[in-house]
Amino acid sequence: MKSPIQTVLGADWHRLPRALQTHYAAAACVDRGYLDIDYPAWLQKPLNLLYLCGALINQTGSRLPTEVHKHMQQGRQYWQRRITLPGGVEKHFNSEWQPLANGEIEERVNGFLALRMRPSVHATGLQYAGTCYVLRLGRLKLLLPEWLLLGHTSIAETALGPDCFAMDFRLIHPWFGQLYRYAGIFHTATETG
Repeated sequence: MKSPIQTVLGADWHRLPRALQTHYAAAACVDRGYLDIDYPAWLQKPLNLLYLCGALINQTGSRLPTEVHKHMQQGRQYWQRRITLPGGVEKHFNSEWQPLANGEIEERVNGFLALRMRPSVHATGLQYAGTCYVLRLGRLKLLLPEWLLLGHTSIAETALGPDCFAMDFRLIHPWFGQLYRYAGIFHTATETG
């Protein structure tokens, strides 16, 4: 079985550094590290609502301990993120990744909201560019332009060693600038049962 990223990248999968191949493996794996999360204070209430819907983390902070567990099931990859805030409070952000025939990845955060992204391999890692948001209302599926919500999604992941990588996720709106960012460094490993 191939992971969604391996399926979408095809032959380019072999160009990925080892750390990112482990990070995106079809085998169950875990990433451990920290995140810095930042966004403007005026965005707090919309982020509280998004967090209740399963999207993003509604708390700023630096060097927040973070663990990400991933596993495959029926061709989809499930991500379970756990971020520990000061004082030991845990926040969770889970999603489901699936490959699309057009070379994109769709990341669903609940039954009605998803993000579509196009990955590409670069010299030391992987970059993603958001293409649209997906809103499902019963049988109706709407593809929404990024500017209509939080802006353009940009993710850069760079290998720092054989089992270590840096990641940088940003939402940049054409009118309001950078609205949200989380970035950090992680060590990745295949989970043993």
